[in-house]
Amino acid sequence: MKSLNENWITEGLIDFEYKQYLLLAYLKTVKNSFFKNELYPFLSDLVNHYRNLKMIRESKINLIDSFPKELQIEGGTKLSIAYKNIIEDDKLMKEIESIVEFALPKIKGHLEEGTMIYDQVESNCEITPIGLSPLYLKEGYLFISQPPEKEANIYRYQITIFGDSGDSYRGIHTEFIFSSPVSITHTYEKIKIDLTRKFKDLPNPSTYLVNSKTKFPYDETLMPVAKRLLIRQLAA
Repeated sequence: MKSLNENWITEGLIDFEYKQYLLLAYLKTVKNSFFKNELYPFLSDLVNHYRNLKMIRESKINLIDSFPKELQIEGGTKLSIAYKNIIEDDKLMKEIESIVEFALPKIKGHLEEGTMIYDQVESNCEITPIGLSPLYLKEGYLFISQPPEKEANIYRYQITIFGDSGDSYRGIHTEFIFSSPVSITHTYEKIKIDLTRKFKDLPNPSTYLVNSKTKFPYDETLMPVAKRLLIRQLAA
């Protein structure tokens, strides 16, 4: 099972054994992915599922909007329509509570495993500026390399969302430009110079290299970790 719907608890058949089957099938896929050091999209999905479960447990009121409504016809020929929330069903709510209590520790355990892998990947990565960093940081270039470091993938980045605290930059858009060989004669600094000559709209671009000491799955792990490292670097 490759994905778990955001509203998996309140959609379809609400039965403990059925939801248990759905969750365990999904977590088996997550486990296999983490075994291969493939973090995304599962790590971010687990964060969302865990938050949703805590929200459901902490406040039944939050369930109202996520539940389907049972239609009732009242008033004879007037056919006035009233909605009865399924949330009023005590038996159903007890089933939901059982599902939530079963799912929370399961998802938390896998989330902790994914976080440990993420920390391991991040500890193997180093981010460094290429050349002098300008004052304008909203746009620039991101280089990503990993063993055997004979080439780097070159991206143009653009910050898309800003915050006031914590991670000051909350969103980043990247566009792949090309892969470039790296050598003693074709350095990262030379690649940056070539970019400024090719793209005149960024004459003095902010440019960073994320280099991993260990080879990881690229799209599923290294790329998203590199983007988060860049966001943190720019926020600092």
